[in-house]
Amino acid sequence: MTAALAPDVADLRHVETWLFDLDNTLYPAESEFMALIEGKMTDFVAREAGLPLEEARLLQRRYFGEHGTTLAGLMAHHEIDPKAFLDEVHDVAMDRLVPDLVLRDAIAALPGRRLIFTNGSLGHADRVLRHLGLDHLFEDVFAIETADYLPKPALATFEKMTARHGVVPRAAAFFEDSEKNLAPAALLGMTTVLVGAQAPASTAAFVHHRTNDLAGFLTAARVKDQDR
Repeated sequence: MTAALAPDVADLRHVETWLFDLDNTLYPAESEFMALIEGKMTDFVAREAGLPLEEARLLQRRYFGEHGTTLAGLMAHHEIDPKAFLDEVHDVAMDRLVPDLVLRDAIAALPGRRLIFTNGSLGHADRVLRHLGLDHLFEDVFAIETADYLPKPALATFEKMTARHGVVPRAAAFFEDSEKNLAPAALLGMTTVLVGAQAPASTAAFVHHRTNDLAGFLTAARVKDQDR
């Protein structure tokens, strides 16, 4: 188990909108919940492309690397129904996810608006947030359907999200487990926070803060209308 870093006492008093990725950000990647979904993605690719599982896994990884998501790769190279794909791969058991009451309270204490910004589906986000007891804390979800299936890190998707929700980038913070998805956020002027066990090793200039303890980071941060 990875030891938590000493909290980065970030000055986030300028933040009015809090943007959170969902998977491997609002729950630890160590739960391996995403492994269940990735396994279903591999099965889908194998069936669609007529490949054995190991070859399908390699193709899946290539699509993810080249297109941002497996779905985007499948849509680019195969005629698939994106809704059917999303419904199938997200139909997994939730028992690996454990509600984190400390994180829930830390998010609830944040002043301003809170939004989910995910490459997952609306239905998946709803299920996960409800299971974690976080659904009531967020104003809305900007999901892959909302992005017309163009995933992060596409700059156009960030621009669509900010326009849809009236987000002022310089007054926003974005929390995400994927380093590459923070690059466009920083380009637009957002404060970026890399979350997860891999965060301490990041040296990217566009990553402003790093933490493997999201609850501790949020609790320690200085936020608007609070002197801490």
